[in-house]
Amino acid sequence: MTTSEADLAYMTRVLVDLCNIPSPTGMAGEAIDYVAREFDALGVPYRRTRKGALVGTLAGDNAPVRALAAHVDTLGAMVKEIKEETGRLKLTQLGSYPWAAIEGETCVVHTFSGRRISGTIVNTKASHHVHGTIQDKARRSDETLEVRLDERVATRDDVRALGVEVGDFVSLDPRVVVTESGFIKSRHLDDKACVAIMLGVAKAVREQELPLAATTHLFVSNYEETGHGACAGIPAETAELVALDMAAVGEGQTSDEYSVTICVKDYSGPYDSALSAALRRAGDRAGLAYKVDIYTHYSSDASAALRAGLEARAALIGPGIDASHAHERTHVDALRDSAALLLEFLARRSA
Repeated sequence: MTTSEADLAYMTRVLVDLCNIPSPTGMAGEAIDYVAREFDALGVPYRRTRKGALVGTLAGDNAPVRALAAHVDTLGAMVKEIKEETGRLKLTQLGSYPWAAIEGETCVVHTFSGRRISGTIVNTKASHHVHGTIQDKARRSDETLEVRLDERVATRDDVRALGVEVGDFVSLDPRVVVTESGFIKSRHLDDKACVAIMLGVAKAVREQELPLAATTHLFVSNYEETGHGACAGIPAETAELVALDMAAVGEGQTSDEYSVTICVKDYSGPYDSALSAALRRAGDRAGLAYKVDIYTHYSSDASAALRAGLEARAALIGPGIDASHAHERTHVDALRDSAALLLEFLARRSA
């Protein structure tokens, strides 16, 4: 296998498309439908689970069945309260992130009737000319941030007349950009970068008729950010599960934005050492400068599947992503190398 076998332009295009589809966890149907259309175009048979996830299948030899898992659901929010006197919206988080990471971000409120209303997440004391430096000392929280709708509203009744209600989903503007130097910066690279990689692998396997050592299921999760995405839906016959999720870049980590990382331990504990070793050998065979890392504030769909009782060996890989759960950034080289590692791994048995 070589790193040229996965179509980098395709993966980049899919990533940009996915980032621009709102899919806060609990409202990922549009993104799931997009992936389903890509499966159709690639000739990958699939089914939908009762929870709305996708399970595609790439046929292979008779070695124990494998599965790859990645998620399309993202961070976001829901309307917690419509403020009586101002018509501003109080939020509750979907997923976990520092409130400061979304201050000043544009957003969309998705109403029950299907209307999409734009707004901005602002500080309750946003104007320096009115409040001076008060906001500099205020801790960012659901009490100090609110949504300012782009509509002429001044009271709760005005907002409700638009169809906005408590429980409406709020998606964050991804602001996706691909630079000439190969950087991709956007919200929600976690984990749409890995869904793009998964589809790139599927495209290579189907179009180049690459033989696989084992039948491999492609599980596309829609509830990972709430922790139960892969608690159900991974086919029971799966013997080896490789979760594809972002590799967090930062102080004390080996990961970088240009490489694929093999995560050997996260918050949920160590991953299967033999399967992680098989992935490392695949990286060596492919000539990749992969990283090995540990994340102490992190868990994955593989963690959820194991907690739910899946009898399988599990491992985790992913492209390096800077500023996780904020405005994230990666590089096309990390997409390329992640796909290359997977293609080499899937071509051979682990043992």
